[in-house]
Amino acid sequence: MPELDLPKRFLHWYALLVAAGVLLLICSGGLVTSHGAGMAVPDWPNSFGYNMFLFPLSHWVGGVFFEHTHRLIASGVGLLTIVLCVATLVVEDRSWVKWLSGLAVLAVIIQGVLGGLRVTEHNALLGLFQGCLAQAFFCLVATIALVTSRFWRRFERVGDQTEIRRLRFWTVVITVMVFIQLALGASMRHSHTGLSIPDFPTAYGGLFPPLDAASIAHINDARATTQAAPPITAGLILLQYLHRGWAVLIVIGLLSVATAILRNRRVPAPARRGAGFWVLLVLAQFALGAWTIWSNKAADIATSHVFVGALTFMTGVLLSVVLSAMLRSPRRDDSPATLRKEVARA
Repeated sequence: MPELDLPKRFLHWYALLVAAGVLLLICSGGLVTSHGAGMAVPDWPNSFGYNMFLFPLSHWVGGVFFEHTHRLIASGVGLLTIVLCVATLVVEDRSWVKWLSGLAVLAVIIQGVLGGLRVTEHNALLGLFQGCLAQAFFCLVATIALVTSRFWRRFERVGDQTEIRRLRFWTVVITVMVFIQLALGASMRHSHTGLSIPDFPTAYGGLFPPLDAASIAHINDARATTQAAPPITAGLILLQYLHRGWAVLIVIGLLSVATAILRNRRVPAPARRGAGFWVLLVLAQFALGAWTIWSNKAADIATSHVFVGALTFMTGVLLSVVLSAMLRSPRRDDSPATLRKEVARA
């Protein structure tokens, strides 16, 4: 198998850079939400009437700092994504990779529009959609980085094998579960009600939280007097309780699937290492979730929870992509140009 030439190596490393930028953007958005700074800058695309890129540095204080920085990072990621698409069109010879890069540009445009509408329409639901799209966009760019790598062109395709197909199925299932969990977490953050269940591993001191009207009224009275926190509802308590229970199911399922991947020697070594990393991520994510509660939703801990959650989802997506590629019929390379070179060399 020939080595990748310099332009293709550059494309791969540049895609990694863009993926890192998207991850930074997700963390920045987590800080905005954790600090309650989503409406700190009330206009868009300007910032307090200034051109976004000319907004005076002296005004970057408090929540404005987090929101305005998030906007600048988002603009940078948009530009990087456009350059990635152009570079892919020039360098790549696989049409489906070019389509992926075009889809990335479409996704980042939609992401930016949703962010702007979140401000102009004062609609928290749009913030929820934007957060979920950001996770999908991150995985899309990470997938482009994967399929432009030397590893992608070199690992063995095994064809239709029952064991690999089963691993792929359960990896996809767990990855979908992780995405649902991220959506539940985003729903909790964008409800801006703080911790609906303030203790862990118990729920208001018991296995199940109280949901009757009298208990909810008593909880809200206590929150108003001792925490100065906004009121909650039975639905918000159920949402957080579901988030906890779903997390337990994810940990159990992910550990089982990752262990099976680690034991299967047909899976490429880098993918097996990825499965090991997946295990570390989900354990760290579970611990950070508990720490978020114990720290009363400290901004840095909550943002770390968002960061590791994004990596957990991304790892599941990439493992699913690799396992799916393994099920293709064995072939020497995806590149028609490389095939022609090898035929001529023969």
